[in-house]
Amino acid sequence: QVQLVESGGGLVQAGGSLRLSCEASGRTFSNYAMGWFRQAPGKEREVVATIDWSGRRTYYSDSVKGRFTISRDNAKKTVNLQMNSLKPEDTAVYYCAAPRPDYIGTYLLEPKGVGSWGQGTQVTVSS
Repeated sequence: QVQLVESGGGLVQAGGSLRLSCEASGRTFSNYAMGWFRQAPGKEREVVATIDWSGRRTYYSDSVKGRFTISRDNAKKTVNLQMNSLKPEDTAVYYCAAPRPDYIGTYLLEPKGVGSWGQGTQVTVSS
């Protein structure tokens, strides 16, 4: 089982930046992909960005591509999400996610593949 603790988030004006961090404990961190998801009120949880075990390959949803950057530090067991040029539609609760132990995908793209969630952190972008 993986435990995930998030930090960062908050209130920012449109066009601003925020950085989310997630620290993992439990299973060997460098063995698996990690992801950031978000859920806005009344909407389903969706993937925002995901990174493979090595940190060399990343995937972004179309809505954040070019604005968000996911990174990881396997030595520190952390995964980060740098969010630039934020828009009001980015407002949501953001979740760090680790895959199920039996998950074999390169990226963590869907909630059904998630084995552990962080506690969630609110990001609010004002217009």
